This record gives sequence, C-alpha cells and structure tokens, in this order.
Amino acid sequence: MFGFYDTYLKFFGLNISYYGLIIAIGMGIGVWLACNNAKARKLSSNDILIIACFVIPLAIIGARAYYIIFEHEFIHSFWQIFEIWNGGMAIYGGVIGGALAIGLYCLIFKKNFFDVADIAVPTLILGQSIGRIGCYFAGCCYGIEVTDPNLMWFPLSVQINGVWHLSTMFYESIWNLGVFLVLMLLLRKFKIKQRGAISAWYLILYGTGRAWIESLRGDSLYIGAIKVSLLLSIILIALGIGILVFYYVWNKKHPKKDGKQENIVLKKD
Repeated sequence: MFGFYDTYLKFFGLNISYYGLIIAIGMGIGVWLACNNAKARKLSSNDILIIACFVIPLAIIGARAYYIIFEHEFIHSFWQIFEIWNGGMAIYGGVIGGALAIGLYCLIFKKNFFDVADIAVPTLILGQSIGRIGCYFAGCCYGIEVTDPNLMWFPLSVQINGVWHLSTMFYESIWNLGVFLVLMLLLRKFKIKQRGAISAWYLILYGTGRAWIESLRGDSLYIGAIKVSLLLSIILIALGIGILVFYYVWNKKHPKKDGKQENIVLKKD
C-alpha cells in the first residue's frame, strides 16, 4: 500500500524535511540547466548565477506570501509567518515572486526581460515537476477524496493521513515534465528566436494543465467560492496567447526589406 508516512529524513541526528530537500534539488538542477541554456539568448553562466541570487529569495518570499494571503487562518502568531519549514508555500506565489525578481534584475543590469524569462521558464517548469514530488511527503496538493475502492490504487490515488485522494501532485508532476520537454525542444532543437515565445508557451501549457488539475484538487486556496489558482491559470493562458498574437501582428506590420518578417530578437538592446 502506497501512503503518506514520514516527512523527515534523519541525517546525523538532524531532521531534514523531504519537501525542502526535494525543492532544493529542483533549484540546483534548475540553475545548472539554465547555465547550459544561457547561450540561446546570448547570456552567460555568470548572468544566470546573478539572476538566481535575485530569483530564489524572492520566489520563496512570494510562495509564502501567496499562501498566507489566501490561507490566513493557518497563521496564529506573527513569528509563524517565517516558519516555512512547517509548510505553507504556494507555487504560483513563487512564480510571481520569480517574475518580479527577473524584472528587477533586468532593470538593474539593462537586460531584456523576455531574454531572461525564455531561459528561466524551462528550468522553472522542471523545478515545478520535481517539487510536486515533494508535495507528497508534505501531505499537500492532493486531490478530492476517493470513495470508490476500485480507484484506490497508486498512481491514480494516494493515501494522505490514512485517507485516499486523487494523486494530483503526481498528475501535475508528470504534466510539468511533459511541458519541460516541449519547451526544451522549442529552445534547443527548433531554436525559436522570437523573444517571449518560449515564455508564452510556458504560460499556455502550464496554465492549461494546472487549470485541469486544479479542478480535481481537494485542498485549494479560495477567494470566496472561486479557486484562486484556477482563476490565475486562466489568466496565464490568456496572457500567453496575447503574447503570441502580439508578436504575430508585430511581425506582420514590421517586415524586413527583403520581404522576410522582422525577428525583433536579433536587435541589440
């Protein structure tokens, strides 16, 4: 039987959270991958390391703030706000915090936002895929309760504290891995040069999968009767489509003199 049993790894007498460990592994792999992808947008490994110094802390702050804002009953004292090792992080808040960090970095170092974002999103979605595995150990991000005995089997369902739920954390992990492969193909194999195109496809593909999975979630955050992450997923899909449409119209209106469409990524900042 596959179930939720332990949340900590014993290491030389220390209790190390599986969730935190898996998130840290995801971050490390993400930074390494971004360094390898950097040349696709004329960035260097040093650029990526500096960007990580902006993104990681603001992503953590954003993830915590998002959770506290929409799950304020979880907090009973001021100091509990800072106890992230006890759980209470939301990936969408991390994405928003990371995006703000990239914007801040670009303002300071005079880089194009989409050049950086196009490198960041494949590593982000891979980190999300790995991180969702950590959600199992944290006992969060599970689906609605399963009452049909025929559906009580892994990987369709998992036990969380003795109760069977749809294993939406694994659904999303697999979906995100698929999105990662698509983005890597666009970036590395098809060598998409248009600024913002990779980011737009991230918004569309992740938003679509998250919207579907969110409809199956059993522990969602709400604004009134509306699931916050479902609403945000729809907004991301619309934003991604808007970016692609904008560049399509832009290229139509700004063709090169030789008759080819202008690819604005080739312009220097």
